[in-house]
Amino acid sequence: MPEQHADDQPLVLVVEDEVLIRIAAADHLRHCGFRVAEAGSATEAQELILSGLKVDLVFSDITMPGAIDGIGLTQWLHEHAPGVPVILTSGVTSSLDAAKQACANIHAMAPKPYDYDVIVTQIRGALSARR
Repeated sequence: MPEQHADDQPLVLVVEDEVLIRIAAADHLRHCGFRVAEAGSATEAQELILSGLKVDLVFSDITMPGAIDGIGLTQWLHEHAPGVPVILTSGVTSSLDAAKQACANIHAMAPKPYDYDVIVTQIRGALSARR
């Protein structure tokens, strides 16, 4: 089996306004072998992508402060980064249901609090489906 380099690993963009939650999720994903970029808001995520960051998947909270929430980010990604799968998360089940109806590019939903093993399985499944 050929040796894999860090640049060969998928890049996951974690979008979460709660710093401790974002750091914990990002650290776990790095520990599982993913490259990770972090954004504290949907607007910051948009800026990263517009600056040329090529992400393989976006893992985003729905409820965030600012003009754009996770659903708005997902809709924006559908136009500006087509084909990039999105996994949305929320502590509010009704938010997850509304998001699924509003956005075609949502691959999975992850309720809070996180089950990290489930999230990693969802990410790997979404990336496999993309290939």
